[in-house]
Amino acid sequence: MFVRITADSTPRPNSLRDLGMTSDSNALVSLSQFTYKKGSEIYGEREPADYVYQVTSGAVRSYKLLSDGRRQIGAFHLAGDIFGLENGSEHRFTTEAIVDTTVRLVRRQSLEMVAESDAMVARNLLSMTTNNLQHAEDHMLLLGRKTSLERVAAFLLEMDGRLTASGVMALPMSRRDIADYLGLTLETVSRALSRLHELGALGFVGNTQRQIVLLDRHKLASLDLQP
Repeated sequence: MFVRITADSTPRPNSLRDLGMTSDSNALVSLSQFTYKKGSEIYGEREPADYVYQVTSGAVRSYKLLSDGRRQIGAFHLAGDIFGLENGSEHRFTTEAIVDTTVRLVRRQSLEMVAESDAMVARNLLSMTTNNLQHAEDHMLLLGRKTSLERVAAFLLEMDGRLTASGVMALPMSRRDIADYLGLTLETVSRALSRLHELGALGFVGNTQRQIVLLDRHKLASLDLQP
């Protein structure tokens, strides 16, 4: 899942430094950094969950392959997001680099050892776990109760809070990724985006249509709330 810092009254961990994970501040910590090419696997489902990761640049997708071969994306991890922290000994999802991506990683055992002696780190870990749970609950509601147009509107509002700079939302993920995240077909996502464009809720920049300008956030929010 992902953790982002937001403008509320409760500070949330937004980096490995917030979790006490800096090699210059703790002798137990050894940080490494790796770069993965677009489409490269970072770790696989059921592999040992020995490390915790943070995206420093690029973007990552977490997914499961269903028994019939379909892919369900559970989360997108963007620059600054921490991921890979499990409640068991194995990873529950496979993760891949969506674009060329650099991640920083630290041994999970180091994180647990620091948390045992540092109350702030322990509280930050609890905050991270709580936010991961909230995201999973929100995603479950989106998949189970919302129409296709509502799902796409909700996705755009989520990405708006995480990606928008200078009024333009540059999506690193493809429409296929969006479809697999929302539990829709590629064609349905394309139709929904076209419909939102017709309604004046968004505009496209460039030929790839991965750069989006949200023209009417209130309209998007109202669509997301429709019964």
